[in-house]
Amino acid sequence: MAEHATVSVSINGEQHTLDVDTRTSLLDLLREHLGLTGAKKGCDQGQCGACTVLLDGRRANACLALAVAHDGAEVITVEGLADNGSLTPLQTAFVEHDAFQCGYCTPGQIMSAIALIEEGNASTDEAIAEFMSGNICRCAAYPNIRAAIREVRDATS
Repeated sequence: MAEHATVSVSINGEQHTLDVDTRTSLLDLLREHLGLTGAKKGCDQGQCGACTVLLDGRRANACLALAVAHDGAEVITVEGLADNGSLTPLQTAFVEHDAFQCGYCTPGQIMSAIALIEEGNASTDEAIAEFMSGNICRCAAYPNIRAAIREVRDATS
């Protein structure tokens, strides 16, 4: 018999308290319990980065994080970025630089890129490639992703 626990988390600034199976990942909590499908389930093993969210201000693979281990946490997903329907500068840069092909990895790429810029790790193309290496793009839009990151980095520095 599965055990359940009550988890309280802030998602995109809104508090949620849910009763979940103790084996529920943060990704499944977002997608299946709250209907937030921006974070994607790719490999479900922490290898592709499609599920990247900001967890207490740091990027994290939501598929590897058990929801019960993050009771009281603050989570930001791609759905929480736009302000009154206006895209963030990074989202706009992704569109302008065609930094996606199929779009499956895009939410995770954007969440990781936000953290990368905030961490100050976007100084060179090599640094961007290294610090974004946990986010896989099967369509190989990497040059366009780096261009979008550079644009935002240069505008904010």
